[in-house]
Amino acid sequence: MTSQQEHPQNYFQNPLKIPLVLAGTFGELRTAHFHAGIDLKTQQKEGLEVMAAAGGYISRIKVSHWGYGKALYITHPNGYTTVYAHLKKFNPKIEAFVKAKQYALEKTEIQLFPKKGVLDVARGDLIAYSGSTGGFIAPHLHFEIRETASEEAINPLLFGMRPKDDIKPKIKGLRAYALQDSSHVNGSNLPLSIPLKQLDGGKYASAPINACGNIGFAIETFDRLNGAENKNGVYKVSMDVNGKTLHEHVFDRFSFGESKYLNLLIDYPYKALHHKKYQKTFVHPQNKLRLYKQSLQKGCLTVEDGLDYQVVIRVSDFHNNTSLLTIPVRGKKEPRPHMKKSPKTAYFIRHKEAQHFEKSGVKIHFQKNTFYDDFYLDFKIQDHMAIIHRDEVPLDKSYRLSFDASHLTDVQKSKGYIAHQNKKGKVYYTPTKRTDSVFTAQTKNLGKHFIAFDFEPPKTSHCSFYQGQDLTNTPLIKIQLTDKDAGIQSYRGEIDGKWILLEHNVKTNTLTHDLHDKVLKRGRHSFVLFAVDNVGNTCTFTSYFQTK
Repeated sequence: MTSQQEHPQNYFQNPLKIPLVLAGTFGELRTAHFHAGIDLKTQQKEGLEVMAAAGGYISRIKVSHWGYGKALYITHPNGYTTVYAHLKKFNPKIEAFVKAKQYALEKTEIQLFPKKGVLDVARGDLIAYSGSTGGFIAPHLHFEIRETASEEAINPLLFGMRPKDDIKPKIKGLRAYALQDSSHVNGSNLPLSIPLKQLDGGKYASAPINACGNIGFAIETFDRLNGAENKNGVYKVSMDVNGKTLHEHVFDRFSFGESKYLNLLIDYPYKALHHKKYQKTFVHPQNKLRLYKQSLQKGCLTVEDGLDYQVVIRVSDFHNNTSLLTIPVRGKKEPRPHMKKSPKTAYFIRHKEAQHFEKSGVKIHFQKNTFYDDFYLDFKIQDHMAIIHRDEVPLDKSYRLSFDASHLTDVQKSKGYIAHQNKKGKVYYTPTKRTDSVFTAQTKNLGKHFIAFDFEPPKTSHCSFYQGQDLTNTPLIKIQLTDKDAGIQSYRGEIDGKWILLEHNVKTNTLTHDLHDKVLKRGRHSFVLFAVDNVGNTCTFTSYFQTK
């Protein structure tokens, strides 16, 4: 295990002036990735001062509508880099530096890599103000510590940051798995949920299990810290069998390339169906995560007929508050266990081979190792919709999907795109390459896909000023921009024929311009907003205002 002594203690300070309270912990199980830092609560407010956790220089600045939103990266002389994300705005010096680049490039979303000496900072310097940029998120500060050379994310709590925590993790559920065709749990070869009850002092006990052959377990668990109701991730999960540690994984560091293997750490099919993340105490053969500190026999327990086993799963947070789940297992061979039945189709996936399937003008191509296992793929066409299996199988990489478009009219070809419909019926645009005869997309989504059309241009609304209004004492211009179907591809704002910075709030679909960016002469000024959606529909909003 990575020890705290390997990392400088108290070198990095709390980047906020308020007590450290976490809304998210390192390594938390998010959608298809691990949480790469800690989320610091900002009292449900934006605009709190964010300080440099240590001295160094701003080495990267990123402004994007999604993801980290507005983010700063500070490289420190001790070999680490800190990251501050979802910021509302930067300090005046950094803000001016970024805006100068945005105006020079005429780009709102931007990524910059200043050299040492350009934007140096000292420990405790004001660098930004907290916010909620980067998507549909509540106000907070996302904070990371990375090893500069490898860019691997490391648990910030290893560096001496200590939020108050004396609460034991909760264990919410247990599932058991027969890991071979000849194995069974409680007379079944199917994955099973096992009842458990909570005892005193952070102890839990499951119902007794009868099993035989190679089996494994997974648990649903979360942790809470003092002063917060958030259900956070835990730090360590281990499993002992008859007093001997069989498996242990610890959330101390990972590379961003490893993050996709979260889908193999969890019971992915169960998550897809029930929206609950059970983390396994056994390891899939294709799982390359390095958070596994020990996993004898890949965490697989071999149960022999007539023998008894006491399995204990320990769940700990960073402060070593620990909960224990005891699972009594009795070896009992069933003559005729209930076996799982995998429906066979004409489309068998050999995951180590590239494969191509085609049906009714729809083609799908999988590179080798797109999937982690061999299985029968369900592939059918219904009402011009391609149904490509179900979202119950994790993918390692995207696959190519194409639709014959030769039968479409020229207008349909110009306004069509490949759409994905999720289980709730919501339809999403998939980036589509269109030729005269074929629509093609790369996607990681299984499920329902079809050709959709968008004939409506983007729409503007709720402009913050009326035509001809005097904006001399008004600092901001705001306007809403929406698109019904394919979504906005790009937009451009101009005042008096020159590009202006319009910041996009994706929560409200609002574009905002700060009139203080440029000195405006007295008189009349034109305002133009031009937008184009993902299939080329355009709209133009024009107005004018006065300054004195």
